[in-house]
Amino acid sequence: MVTDPTQELAKAAWAERTARLRTVLFRSGPLIALLLLLAVLAILSPHFLNADNLLTVARQTAFVAILAVGQTFVIIRGGIDLSVAATAALSACIVAVLMTEPVLFLGIPLGPMSPVLAVILGLMVGALAGTFNGFIIARFGIPDFIATLGAMTLFRGLALLVTGGLPVPTFRIGVGAGGGLPEFLLWAGSGHILGIPFLLIAVLVVAITGGLILRFTAFGRSIYAVGGNREAARASGINVGRTTILIYAFSGLMAAIGGILLMGRLSSANALMGEGEELRSIASTVIGGTNLFGGEGGVFGTMIGAAILGVLGNGLNLLGVSPFWQRVAQGAVIILVVVLDQWRRNRLRR
Repeated sequence: MVTDPTQELAKAAWAERTARLRTVLFRSGPLIALLLLLAVLAILSPHFLNADNLLTVARQTAFVAILAVGQTFVIIRGGIDLSVAATAALSACIVAVLMTEPVLFLGIPLGPMSPVLAVILGLMVGALAGTFNGFIIARFGIPDFIATLGAMTLFRGLALLVTGGLPVPTFRIGVGAGGGLPEFLLWAGSGHILGIPFLLIAVLVVAITGGLILRFTAFGRSIYAVGGNREAARASGINVGRTTILIYAFSGLMAAIGGILLMGRLSSANALMGEGEELRSIASTVIGGTNLFGGEGGVFGTMIGAAILGVLGNGLNLLGVSPFWQRVAQGAVIILVVVLDQWRRNRLRR
């Protein structure tokens, strides 16, 4: 039987177009899910699309979204960071204590530290905490899960020691030797620029920065290479250990930024702040399409994932759903998304 070459070419072109469309639809899955969720909640609750409510969602989601940017780098590498929320708490507590307590240098009290210097030191603490994680993982080959699980407990303990187990609130302004949380930090947590919450602006800046790093820098390409095939990356000249340390240092820095902004939003810092949010940061990253096995993902999808969790939680609150059932619903959504994601990847490999 003689086949018509024209028909064969047409079939091949049609199959290629279909495959491309399927790929686009699959990769747009998180965004489509978010739009459908918005539409459903808008129908079920007349207050959901209220501008004030949407801004509230943005403020409530900001902390997790910033943590998730660093988590995206880690998961693309093929790892996981359970210590991000503890790092955020430790950084925030150190900043708060430095601004409200006398600083001792060689046994001499120097008074509360400058807020700017305290914030810089807090950011350094976050980066150093991440560097510690990366070094332990790269140098001793400890699985990321175990290393960061231990670090999570370690950093929470250090935060408790720093604060004495007590919160550091704003009412300590002018009390005793301490100063207090400065106005610019309180404004960063609750202020607005042209009606837009500063927290939302901070999230956009962090997300854009993370996206640019992944897309346009050698470091970003190294992350994908290490996550895709570690041995091949090493053979191509990439220093896998150094890349791992830098990835975790970046994750720690993002956690410190998120913790300091959360401190401003809460007008307080305490050692247990953000507890459990490390799991939401992982969920946001996975829901956004980042491959848990590494080598694939991006910050844009992570932001969509964080928005889905934030919108879902807010919508269920507006509908009067019990907090217990909210946990059930959020867990079910995470499991469903992971199952669909693995199914999608298996289809694309065929």
